[in-house]
Amino acid sequence: GAEVRIPSDQLAVGDRFVVRPGEKIATDGVIEEGASAVDASMLTGESVPVEVRPGDAVTGATVNAGGRLVIRATRVGSDTQLAQMARLVEEAQTGKAQVQRLADRISGVFVPVVIALALGTLGFWLGTGDGVGAAFTAAVAVLIIACPCALGLATPTALLVGTGRGAQLGILIKGPEVLESTRKIDTVVLDKTGTVTEGRMTLIEVHTADGQEQGEVLRLAGALEHASEHPIAQAVARGAAERVGTLPAIEDFANVEGLGVQGIVDGH
Repeated sequence: GAEVRIPSDQLAVGDRFVVRPGEKIATDGVIEEGASAVDASMLTGESVPVEVRPGDAVTGATVNAGGRLVIRATRVGSDTQLAQMARLVEEAQTGKAQVQRLADRISGVFVPVVIALALGTLGFWLGTGDGVGAAFTAAVAVLIIACPCALGLATPTALLVGTGRGAQLGILIKGPEVLESTRKIDTVVLDKTGTVTEGRMTLIEVHTADGQEQGEVLRLAGALEHASEHPIAQAVARGAAERVGTLPAIEDFANVEGLGVQGIVDGH
């Protein structure tokens, strides 16, 4: 019955938790109270926040861009969508690419041959009567120089570093085969917030009804939207402030769930 602050890793399935405007959602769940816009660009790359209301599912680590939400946790810890994405990266690092399998097959034949050569060298030098020390030195030299250590180690190390560095930069590589096939790529299509786009909405154009003055409409709309936390509202407010300057005061502001905002500006 009371609101208590706890570490997010102590959340259990079925717990109800509060997410205030601007906060990250603690874990995957379903909204029980409140309506808002959720910025899920971290997962989807879609810069426009998604409108959510009671009954809608939300994902942990996305950002609540609008109103206060009460959410019931449905998945916690290793079951969350974010944890599953992390597991994909781990699986990509442990899998084997085609080139790695080829290297393993070559090593499987090459290593026994090298060991046989080293034993042969040992026998030859022992047979010539040059002493055990000289024979072992020659055998070990053959073993160290001819054994294909790099063949078995270089490929998995390169794949491990590639997928790990990609994860640090926000690139999820589904498996070593995917990384290997990238050498055949001739076209790259990007649709990711923060890569080729701003991730923040901007007012581009204002269209008004006949007989309405564009600057006045923008001034009234900007004043009203300035009181809202919604990302689209903030874009309108910023655009209005840049184009018409100081925005007038607002009275009786109200957020109408699912419809927008209303209030009184300069008697309108």
